[in-house]
Amino acid sequence: MVIKYAIGIDYGTESGRALLVNLSSGEEVATHVTPYPHGVIDEVLPDSGVKLEYDWALQHPADYIEVLKRSVPAVMKESGVDAADVIGIGIDFTACTMLPVDETGTPLCFKPELKELPHSWPKLWKHHAAQDEANLMNEIAEERGEAFLPRYGGKISSEWMIAKIWQILNEAPDIYSRADRFVEAADWVVAQMTGSLTRNSCAAGYKAFWHKQHGYPSKEFFGALDPRLTNLTETKLRGEVLPLGTKAGELTAEMAELMGLPPGTAVAVGNVDAHAAVPAVGVVTPGKLVMAMGTSICHMLIGTEEKLVEGMCGVVEDGIIPGYLGYEAGQSAVGDIFAWYVEQAVPAYAADAAKAEGISVHEWLERRAASYKPGQTGLVALDWWNGNRSVLVDTNLTGLILGCTLLTKPEEIYRVLLEATAFGTRKIVDTFHESGVEVNELYACGGLPQRNRLLMQIYADVMNREIKIAASTQTPALGAAMFGAVAAGSARGGYDSIVEAAAQMARVREETYKPIPENVAVYEKLYQEYCRLHDYFGRGGNDVMKRLKAIKESVR
Repeated sequence: MVIKYAIGIDYGTESGRALLVNLSSGEEVATHVTPYPHGVIDEVLPDSGVKLEYDWALQHPADYIEVLKRSVPAVMKESGVDAADVIGIGIDFTACTMLPVDETGTPLCFKPELKELPHSWPKLWKHHAAQDEANLMNEIAEERGEAFLPRYGGKISSEWMIAKIWQILNEAPDIYSRADRFVEAADWVVAQMTGSLTRNSCAAGYKAFWHKQHGYPSKEFFGALDPRLTNLTETKLRGEVLPLGTKAGELTAEMAELMGLPPGTAVAVGNVDAHAAVPAVGVVTPGKLVMAMGTSICHMLIGTEEKLVEGMCGVVEDGIIPGYLGYEAGQSAVGDIFAWYVEQAVPAYAADAAKAEGISVHEWLERRAASYKPGQTGLVALDWWNGNRSVLVDTNLTGLILGCTLLTKPEEIYRVLLEATAFGTRKIVDTFHESGVEVNELYACGGLPQRNRLLMQIYADVMNREIKIAASTQTPALGAAMFGAVAAGSARGGYDSIVEAAAQMARVREETYKPIPENVAVYEKLYQEYCRLHDYFGRGGNDVMKRLKAIKESVR
């Protein structure tokens, strides 16, 4: 029997990667990463040098095509696989990453007369400059008693689609007018491959309030936000919303030549990166929480009943695994916090020592931090360096370290930052439990679990649960490839459901992280201190973080 393959393409914050997968075994045959030539655009626009304001984060659409152009041919060349045996392509994307396009699907930033206008560019998921709009949306939705609001934990995030659209309307009405549609970057890339624009139910559900039974919120709600938004969903958000695993179309001749694949190859509808990772670790039933751990963490969980959970990023029918309700929560900075500390705050002697030992600064810090017992540092921290996604949903919150003395060492601060992110995850899991959504098993995937053993042991101790680790180092890309195989279907050598694909292709490591009882006891005490600080600074006891941020912005 001829072996068939699928390609999964994972679009991240800094780069995109392609993964070629054997559909019969799940073997990852070849992988290739393309760093985005323009990176994250958060200071000035390319070419023009136009300065961006505070909390902006943009990307360049050409970088997305560059991934298809470079990484797909690279995995085909490395593998030696016959392109005719690649039957499906799936992609996942950070979300909400959105862009305005014209009637032909061309990004507005590609137009010479608009390229110097920041709002014509794609807004990356971590673009937080729409917080004012998000705050107003929350007030109006709560005042009106909108039925959709509780499904999103009672709070709308500035990271999501509608807040970003409203910011464009408020600050650049000409761009809003010129936009034929606002689309998720995932859907735009799929449209480039297939020649037709569809919307994926995952991003529409979690990031734009779309509901399988009820569609988008009412025209009256949008009109209450701004009369100019009244017909938004019928005009600039129009387009068929297709469920995960659906075939969006087939590879056009032009894109097939660019990517080195046969025309007519099945292309799955887009997906969100963390959501694609869930079936890739074999989770297709309720009670199992998957942590997609990288620059941030997305916490994914499926259930059979719709429960209202404070601060979750949404509960969406068929949003992760068809046939189930998918819950999402998250932390907006995890690996980013550790990277900040290493790049901006670690003393020079630590970097010099790491270099002398021939290891990275992260590894140097981890080795020394591992020699401390829980509580030995005398420190506790809040993990809000990039705001709080769950359960407070407030990007205006900032980081905090408490307990420093003149004897505090860099490895102690590193350890307390690891612990803070674990406490943030514990807060999310506790909130799920308190709301009647059970979390019985924990799975971790992404770059961090593969690289940082101390971090994963801390998480097991703080959570007091065993943690299973994905075998794949490219879990979202593997999940995307699975959905590509489902889009192709069994008749072409793929699968007819994601559950079937997961049964054959998903894998976890034999080694797990188990909680150490004496560590659990100390971390329980520290977690209670974390919760006191969490509520004091995050629930209005002291809004000093927001006041400081306001002063900073006024001075700028």
